Amino acid sequence: MQTTFTDAQLQDPAIQRSNEILRACVHCGFCTATCPTYQVLGDELDSPRGRIYLIKDMLENNRVPDADTVKHIDRCLSCLACMTTCPSGVHYMHLVDHARAYIENTYKRPLTDRALRWILARILPYPMRFRVALLGAKIGKPFARLMPDARLRAMLEMAPKTIPPVSRNDDPQTFPTTNKKMRVALMTGCAQKALNTDINDATIRLLTRLGAEVVVAKGAGCCGALTHHMGKESESHATAARNIRAWAAEMDGGGLDAIVINTSGCGTTVKDYGHMFRNDPLAADAARVSAIAMDVSEALMKLDLPESAPKTTKVAYHAACSLQHGQQIKTFPKDLLKRAGFTVLEPADSHLCCGSAGTYNLMQPEISKQLKARKVDTLEALTPDIIAAGNIGCMIQIGGGTDVPIVHTVELLDWATGGPKPPALTAPGKRDPKVPILR
Repeated sequence: MQTTFTDAQLQDPAIQRSNEILRACVHCGFCTATCPTYQVLGDELDSPRGRIYLIKDMLENNRVPDADTVKHIDRCLSCLACMTTCPSGVHYMHLVDHARAYIENTYKRPLTDRALRWILARILPYPMRFRVALLGAKIGKPFARLMPDARLRAMLEMAPKTIPPVSRNDDPQTFPTTNKKMRVALMTGCAQKALNTDINDATIRLLTRLGAEVVVAKGAGCCGALTHHMGKESESHATAARNIRAWAAEMDGGGLDAIVINTSGCGTTVKDYGHMFRNDPLAADAARVSAIAMDVSEALMKLDLPESAPKTTKVAYHAACSLQHGQQIKTFPKDLLKRAGFTVLEPADSHLCCGSAGTYNLMQPEISKQLKARKVDTLEALTPDIIAAGNIGCMIQIGGGTDVPIVHTVELLDWATGGPKPPALTAPGKRDPKVPILR
């Protein structure tokens, strides 16, 4: 693609990077075949190719974006399926992230939009605030249908039936192991600590059982992804910087072989810290952090999960977009589940998004519901006993549309190697899979 940025514009590192990405695009349209919003809406401007044209025009002309441009860019899930499909290697993630930051700095949204984004940015990344908000949503959930705004209804409908108690395993500390093979920092996250404490608990048990000393670093918290994808760069970078400092201190102290992340949406962002902070005084430490950041499935492959006897339980594996497209990790979770003895099934549309996408299900609820319905249909068509996923957002999204129990992949692996049965498998209203499989 030909671009016409001026020399003065190209002095801006963000414009320089976007120019490189735009020039790589050859207009082939392969991306439209795997773009969820294009599949649902059928509008060229709701495809990656269409959005690339909108972003190019907006940035080249240094113009304040109009409402239509903002609408189409807002509708992007950042699922990054287009990056997997693109034969030219167009790094759409960096381009759309730049576009969102540009919009945040130049476009004045309607008051209701600004208020919603302000609320989400100040609640979701903070576990205790989020817990209080979930309690309020739980109380208001019976009145969701009376809400005039679909986004408010979506926020109330998201409230879980139960809010788990705080897990003290998420506090800064070190979990020792016997037969130590590696030392890792576990990213405990933010929203996940409020929505589902079983995931971090299972991860710690599994890692220590397999020979990893696990550190929860003091000062680490939210990865910054939620605000980053809203274009709120100052807020996302401040959050990310705290993580970088916390993990760099551990690397310089006791040493770290890996930073393990069990929420794939967070993992995609942490692995991009080197790019995000490339022009920052923290650049060197950010690059060090990104270099050893691993999805939990990558760490488990290094730790050599033992093989278990075959089981009759059928597990439908949902591949989170941030894992298969953002991090290009496609086989590890399935390989691990098979090694643990489970029968692993995949839906026909495994490359397409479930519609969660961070805060997307709250800000674009109608499109999100269509994507969820399609994903649930293809998963249930497999008649599984359990659904497994590697991202809390996907678990909440899919779990809201099916009675099939959904758990994190590490919960099943923990169970298969001697840990407790995942609590979600006996939750009220969920089908209880074959219990004796692990005796």
